[in-house]
Formats: sequence, C-alpha cells, structure tokens
Amino acid sequence: MRSHRYVVCGLAAMLMAGIIRPVAAQDTRFTPHHVAKLRLVTATAIAPGGGHVAYLLSVPRQLPKEKDGPAWSELHVVDTKGTSTPFVTGQVNVEAIAWTPDGTHISFLTKREGDAAKSLYVIPLRGGESRKVLSHSTDIQAYSWSPDGKQVAFLATEPLPKERKAQQEQGFSQEIYEEDVPFVRVWVAGVGDPAGPVRMLKLTGSASELHWSPAGDALAVALAPTPLVDDGLMFRQVNVVDLKSGTATSLKNVGKLGQVAWSPDGKKVAVISGRDLHDPMQGRLFVRPVDGTTWLDALPNFLGHVESIAWKDADTILYTAATGVWTTVGSVKIGVAADGKLTAREQRTLVPPGGAIVSHLVAARDGRTAAYIGHSPKHPPEIFVQGPGDETPRRLTDSNPWLRLMQFAEQEVVDYRARDGLKLEGILVRPLGEKKGQRYPLVLTVHGGPEAHISNGWVTLYHSLGQVGAARGFAVFYPNYRGSTGRGVDFSMLGQGAAAGKEFDDLVDGVDHLIKGGLVDAQKVGVTGGSYGGYATAWCSTYYSHRFAAGVMFVGISDSISKSGTTDIPEEMFLVHHRKRLWDDWDYFLKSSPIYHTEKAKTPLLILHGKVDPRVHPSQSLEMYRNLKIRGQAPVRLVFYPGEGHGNRRAASRLDYNLRLLQWMEHYLKGPGGAPPRYELDYGLEGATKTGAVGNSWRRSPARQESEATTTATIHWLGGKCPCCIGW
Repeated sequence: MRSHRYVVCGLAAMLMAGIIRPVAAQDTRFTPHHVAKLRLVTATAIAPGGGHVAYLLSVPRQLPKEKDGPAWSELHVVDTKGTSTPFVTGQVNVEAIAWTPDGTHISFLTKREGDAAKSLYVIPLRGGESRKVLSHSTDIQAYSWSPDGKQVAFLATEPLPKERKAQQEQGFSQEIYEEDVPFVRVWVAGVGDPAGPVRMLKLTGSASELHWSPAGDALAVALAPTPLVDDGLMFRQVNVVDLKSGTATSLKNVGKLGQVAWSPDGKKVAVISGRDLHDPMQGRLFVRPVDGTTWLDALPNFLGHVESIAWKDADTILYTAATGVWTTVGSVKIGVAADGKLTAREQRTLVPPGGAIVSHLVAARDGRTAAYIGHSPKHPPEIFVQGPGDETPRRLTDSNPWLRLMQFAEQEVVDYRARDGLKLEGILVRPLGEKKGQRYPLVLTVHGGPEAHISNGWVTLYHSLGQVGAARGFAVFYPNYRGSTGRGVDFSMLGQGAAAGKEFDDLVDGVDHLIKGGLVDAQKVGVTGGSYGGYATAWCSTYYSHRFAAGVMFVGISDSISKSGTTDIPEEMFLVHHRKRLWDDWDYFLKSSPIYHTEKAKTPLLILHGKVDPRVHPSQSLEMYRNLKIRGQAPVRLVFYPGEGHGNRRAASRLDYNLRLLQWMEHYLKGPGGAPPRYELDYGLEGATKTGAVGNSWRRSPARQESEATTTATIHWLGGKCPCCIGW
C-alpha cells in the first residue's frame, strides 16, 4: 500500500474572518447532511485574454426551506488572483456558459420568467444586467458564436406542427416508442439590434454538438443517425458543414465520440474518440486535416484515457488524461510529413500524476493560460488555473469553506494482484480514528460502466459513503477492476464477452488483500454500487453471497436476458460489453444473471431504483426483489424513487438514498442484523441550519456580493444522532 496523508489547516484564519463559526466537536464528523450541502463546480470557460474564468456552481436545494428538486446552477466568475464574484445566483438554472468572442460578456442558456423556451443571454463582465440576445420556439440546447460575434449557430428541435399540438391539448398524448422522438436540428441566427434572420440547415441526422470554425465559413457538427440515445452513443460522426452551400462532409471518425476542437488556423480538427467501434470509452486523441482523409492517432501507445483537449496554437494540442488513479496534463505537437500526412512529435508531460485530479481543460486564446476543474481527497470539484510561471495547476475557488473544519480520515492508493496475477489499483478511505491492530467493517464500493474509474480525489457523494462511512468506523474501498478506464484501451476491454467473470472476481481479491493486511474483518464486509456497480452488488449478494454480510444495489442489473430487451442502449451492450447477441448464446446471458444464482443468496440486500430509468429498467430491481422475497433466505427491501431515472437528481431522493445506504450497512455490519431496520427515516431536517441564497439575482455590481458568494456560517447537522448514485 501507498499512503498519502492530509492535515487540516487554516482554521484560525477562517474563524477570525467570520467565515465559519465554532461548532461542537461531533459536528465535524461527516454525515449524509454534510454531503447534501456540498457545492460543486460543474463547468468552466476561460476568457479569451485569460484573465478571468467563468464557472457554474451546483448549489443543492435546502430542504425543507425550498421545494424539492435538482440542485440550482449558478454563474460565477473568478480572476486569476482568486477573487470570485457571483453573477447569476439563487434559484436559477444556468447552463452552457461561454465568452463572447471579444471577451466583454459571458453568455449562457436559461429559461427566465416570461420565456416560452430556454434562451440565450449575455451578461457584461464589468457590471450590469443580463439581457436576452436569442430565443427560439423550442429550447436552445447548445450554441457556438461566430468569430466576429455577429451570429450564433445553435441546436434546437423543430416545433410541433399546429395540428399535433392541438391533438396533444385534446388529450392525445400517446407516444410512438422510438419513432416520434424529435430530431435536433442546426440553426443559424444573427444577433444584435435588430436581430438577424434565422435559418435551419438541412442536414441528415440529429445534431448534438457544434463548433464554429475560426475562419467563420464552416461548422463542425456531430450528427447521429437518429435522436435515440444508443445512436448518439455509438454512431455519432463529425461533419464539416460549409455555411455558404449547406453541404456536410463527414470526417468518418470511428467509435464513441467525445470532445471536438478546431485548430486556431481552422485547418485541422481534433477529437477524443474510441480506437474503434468496440472501444468502450472515448479516450484516444485523433487529429486530421479538414481537407484530408486520414485520422492521426496522436498518442498511439498511451496507457491512459484522454479526457479533455484544447489547442495551444495551430500545431500544439494540450490535453488532460486519466492515468490509473491520477490525472496528467500533457501536450503534443502535430507536424506534417514529406508525404503530406500528419505526424505526432514532441510529446511532453506538463503536469505529472500525483496532484489534484484535473479535467475540463480550457485554454485562453494565446494558449499561455489554461483552466481546469479539479478535486482532491480534501475538497470536491473547484476551479484551477495554470499560467506563465505556474509549474502545476493552482486552485482559485473555495466553494465549501466549512470543509476546513471537518475531520478527514486518511485516504490512500492501494495496489494489489488479482488471482490471475493482473495488477490492480483502488482507493481506500481508512476508518476515522483507526486503532492499530483492530479490524473494521468494510464497505466495498463498485463503480459503474464498467468503462469508468475512481481517481484519488473526492469520493464522498450521495451514493458513495467515503468520509461519511469512515466517520462511522467503516473502511471504504473503491477498486478499479479490469474493464475500468485510465489504463489504456486493452485494459478497458478485458471484461468484454465475459460479464460477471474475472471482473467481479477482482472485487473479492481486493477484499482479501485488505483482510490479509489486517484492516478488515472478513465477517463484516458489505458491497454497494450503481448501474454496473449495482450489477456487481447483485452478483456479490448471490454468487458470492458467502463473502458479503450486506448489499445495497442501485439501478443495477439482475437479469441479463430481460436487460437486453428493456434497455435503451442495446447496440452499446452488444458492441462494447457482451460482444454477442442474446440468441447467439442463451446460456451465457442466463448464467451471468444474478437471479440465476439466488439459491445461494444469504446476503441482506437493499435495492434502490429510479422509477423511470430508461437505461436499466426498474423491472431489473423488481425481478431481484421478487425472487429473493419468494425464496425467503435473506432480508430484502425494494425502494423506488418516482420521477428519477438512472441516478437520483432531486435533493430529497439523494438524501434519502444516502441515509438508507448508511442505515443498512450499520444495521448489518455493526448492529444487530436480523430483520431489516424500520423503513421510516428521521431525515433530521428540523435540526439543520438553512443556508445559501434564495431568490434570483440577475444583476450584479462590480463590487463583490459577499452575502451571495459565501456559503453558510453555522454548521449544525445531526451531531451524534444517527438518522438511520453516476458522475457528481
């Protein structure tokens, strides 16, 4: 094991400044209510000149003071010295932030009172009110400014015909499954006073991304055959659209498509893409000339996954990448060989692994300053910047100052070997106040995908106990089993065509490693996870039931046969997971189903699921529940969340989930066990301090508005009173 320890500091300065008031000792241990109040940076955009970074801050709703719902999304701007200013705050939902080409305004999408649909707004950097510059009959979903700032290309669906709208108003609201989903179209509009004409480009397919070329004569547009999720996930193609003729030319990328970026001279396009159609994750960096025919794999032997890119200049690409449980920042120069084909050279590591986990790279126009979203074991996502003279990214924002008062358990990277010798990694959060020689209960937490991974950063979320579990005396372990990303394409494909085989054996091998090391009590091991992690939980609670004393399964798979006919991603399941159809191998799908192994089930299992989940149908959880209930071999409970999909979005659903997860693990790993705990929960809301801005702020002055920017002063959660899903 490699251990990385962290020390709380800076409390005295914060107390003197009045940012945080003193609290009782028991309030400094993490609880689900602390998790429910976390503010997270979710998006960023750097000004063309590099002096300011606009960002979106996710602010959870305050129950019961506010009506339940997803977190609010606020717009803030921070300068490179670290002074953050609120721009649009309160009960608002801002998205798709960008800078106008001249750098004087920040643009964003939102739907304000009086708007019929989501519209495009701008707000001046130097102070003033936001104003609407573009609206449409349907929601604007994404947009891109022309280089001169006089036009905007945007994505929106076509409005319903009057006849169909009238029929719906009369009650004819039937859905023709997968046939009546509206296509997303590309539109171009003039902006200004007065506004220019609006025209729709006649392109084949449904659009999901667009970028105006630096020369202003073309758009890079991602088009899928249909608007269905599966087509967008597996078959999107980058097209260059000539704005004068309207002609679209496919660049013929292969595999899953990620970020798209023009070179500053408009001669090249870079994308993050899969290596081929069977690559489970877009993570390779490809570049091609706009007028060429061949893609260049710019990092052909890279054993990581590229996550974000930005051009530094016309020939150099900056990138962030996952490398194991860390991230790295690098650059690669794109040259031209004698035969006219592109070449990759001068690959450099700019920020080595081992620091903050950074992603969402954006660069200033001159390429000298870059901004990132970064997190660490001590804080959730914040804004980082790296400019001239900065050897590593420098943190600018502090959205949760109260975290400096919290007690953090030690978090470390664990290396171990699978039973077949494969080297694996994971993240371990040790029990808070751990005593040498004592064994502790373990919560094994399995990530979804499986094309995902856990980095050595912030791991405490509503669906993941992390520091909350550590504060209650649990060890919490996050294994990056075979099939995870961050270690190259070949590693991420190791589980294909072999579901629930060696990939889930890796989980048990990780538990055994911790038992052998003396930390974990072998009789007190629980397992939890969502989506594919929910599948793993179901498998560990049936096939491997003799190893697990408790399980909490979230939006998980229980029946691979019925899953193939009820998911909205059948092609992805075929191409990058099973690599075979149901009718090709019935026995494989049957025996890789946890319900096939329920005769072994002795693990108490809590099952949770969003009731409108299109990815893993709620019937997957119902099947598991019903089979276990009939057998009666172990306690089982099923909780549905009305209105929630593949992961919980509403504040109440997230808090309920976190509380139930902790309650179930405490009951069966530390408590009396036996019959399930009461299903009624004490949510503890009356005892929580209500904080944060309420109402809307669509105007701000150049002076900083501390009352809106500062998170809460008093922390009073549940104290010692015990109250007992996928991306942030």
